[in-house]
Amino acid sequence: MREFRDACDAVLQSVTEDSLRVPGVVAMVTGRDGILYSGAAGERRIGGEEMAEDTVFALSAATQPITATAALQCVEEGLLELDAPAREYVPELGELSVLEGIDARGVARLRPPKTDLTTRQLLLHTAGFGSALFSDDYRRLVDAGVLPSLASGRLAALQAPLLFDPGTRWEYGIGINWVGLIVEAIRGKRLGEVLRTRLFDPLEMRETSFARGPERRARSAVFHRREADGSLIPAGEEEDNLFGASEIDMGGHGLFGTVPDYMRFIRMWLNDGAGPQGRVLRADTVGWAVRNGLRGEVGVHRLRSAMPSLSCDVDLFPGLKKGWAYPFMRNEKRALTGRAAGSLGWAGLANSFYWIDRRTGIGGYWATQLLPFGDPVSYIGAQDFEATVYHYLKRRMLQPPQPALPERLLDRV
Repeated sequence: MREFRDACDAVLQSVTEDSLRVPGVVAMVTGRDGILYSGAAGERRIGGEEMAEDTVFALSAATQPITATAALQCVEEGLLELDAPAREYVPELGELSVLEGIDARGVARLRPPKTDLTTRQLLLHTAGFGSALFSDDYRRLVDAGVLPSLASGRLAALQAPLLFDPGTRWEYGIGINWVGLIVEAIRGKRLGEVLRTRLFDPLEMRETSFARGPERRARSAVFHRREADGSLIPAGEEEDNLFGASEIDMGGHGLFGTVPDYMRFIRMWLNDGAGPQGRVLRADTVGWAVRNGLRGEVGVHRLRSAMPSLSCDVDLFPGLKKGWAYPFMRNEKRALTGRAAGSLGWAGLANSFYWIDRRTGIGGYWATQLLPFGDPVSYIGAQDFEATVYHYLKRRMLQPPQPALPERLLDRV
């Protein structure tokens, strides 16, 4: 156990102390019964307070599976039909058009979609939405002032045209924000209140919310930016406000929280929907929700950056076939890090990465606050951390106090 901890600590120390480094990182691993490793290194702000395990991070896209879980609860209760037209829950979704082109003045050429989009498609990123991070068309609309940026926090930022007819392909985008609005329409409450009562309280996630008070803001990691020469500077006000005040609770990217809190959410998925204060999802719901929902030729592809200041090109596990479950990306083959086939995961804009390996019974989170997304130093550090974890599991050197990893599961790693 000591050798395992020392090896994980060494990864964190290396990635925060080398000449090319990240400002700070918090990384954790959990089994089904509790934390197996927890560490922090570096600083919340360069030259400032040290990074600590209670540091608050902007979760960004790690918000999405939390919002999706609230939608799955609605499905369980018979309140949401995934294949019904989503406009039945939020009428504005029936008013969107498909983008066919943009002229030199930034005027969009639009047509009606061939079919209604559904909540299932929103969850799977096949509804037609994209993201200005990875869509030149969306970026042009934002630059022309036709479409507000997501950083504005305005509902109008979600009323972007569809890039393709619903159900015809996969494209990572803003659709989960609409899922949050569907949950609000069904529950008759703000998404933050729904999440608090139905997820955060049962899972004892007391540090996760859409807003930060002064105390939690003081514990927050500061956004940093990597310059062209590899150096790091604290990001400016624009970046710091990327996840600031919003007129709606952005279910696709708006939560703040700590890594220990997110590990409680990961453990719920490892434990078939059960949490410390009772069941959050039924086991059968978890069973179908973690399957690949993409069909036919539709698949997850490399994301090419349209905004290099915020994101590099992104391809997690390049060359590996990937699908999409209802809240997560799935690697359909075993990853080089050791992550089992069928594992779940994704990332956050500021180079945070998480995974949930239900076959092996572990999950992990690597949290930084560094732009642009896809920063090689943070990504390679996260991969090294994950590979270190699986290396020690395979060698049977990890002996948790409780049998979180039964021998028969260790044999499969």
